[in-house]
Amino acid sequence: MQLTGVWLPIITPFKNGKIDFDSYKNLIDHYMNTGISGIIPLGTTGEVPTLSDFEFEEMIEMTMEYVNGKLPVYVGVGGNNTAKVLKKIQIAEYYDIQGILSVCPYYNKPSQEGIYQHFKAIAEETDLNIILYNIPYRTGVNIENETIHRLAAIKNIIGLKDACGDIKQTMSLLMEPPENFFILTGEDIFFYLTLTMGGHGGILASSHIKTELFVKVYKKIKEENDHEAAFDLWKELYDFIPLLFKEPNPTPIKYCLSEQGLIQSPEVRLPLTQITESLKKQLDQTVLEKMLIYV
Repeated sequence: MQLTGVWLPIITPFKNGKIDFDSYKNLIDHYMNTGISGIIPLGTTGEVPTLSDFEFEEMIEMTMEYVNGKLPVYVGVGGNNTAKVLKKIQIAEYYDIQGILSVCPYYNKPSQEGIYQHFKAIAEETDLNIILYNIPYRTGVNIENETIHRLAAIKNIIGLKDACGDIKQTMSLLMEPPENFFILTGEDIFFYLTLTMGGHGGILASSHIKTELFVKVYKKIKEENDHEAAFDLWKELYDFIPLLFKEPNPTPIKYCLSEQGLIQSPEVRLPLTQITESLKKQLDQTVLEKMLIYV
């Protein structure tokens, strides 16, 4: 399948310590009409480390029920214990998902060969499509471009969420990409750059806000070849994106969604905490007063 456009790594809304599925359905109903290409639950933005095994499966089940086949769904399934990841994939395979987003093993700091063998083992045990997720400032280890090329040769490893944080590595990969392989940025601030250099889209936490504008930027570049018009639109997004990551993701996003009425509460689970009053004021002035999403 095509991995292009704007993909939403959707939050997990909480209320009184439990997953708020009423808010979750409201979010999915809302975002399905914004032009996004697909939904990815249970990623970093979905606070997956704080979910129980039961909640992990419940989130997949309810996502598929609410989406109802209208958009492709990739599920975040990753970890630093290969055998455990394989067991979680078996759970995900019970549902009609299109694939998984799988983060580079963290904390263990494996070698490049260890990273390759980890993802190779996953690919051999499932027919699901796999998007690699490289985010070394969270995992402690970088998937080097040479390793990405090796992994891209495996049939069902079809793409990369690139959040390497190194513009040189990103540009090098975009200039010499693997064949039949989709490169999507996970560095929201690199979205315009990635598209203009041949990338295929983005998996963007910030696209919870002003979603249609992100989609318009994509279409202006990829469908209309109008980079100047896209750049004018991009300027409207460029200033607010850093605010959404000024404090730990997804806490600023949840504040904005709560203020818009899309979710009932900005609640997060420890070790995350609510955003500061100073950031609330900045978001109120810079984002919420200029919202282009209408609830």
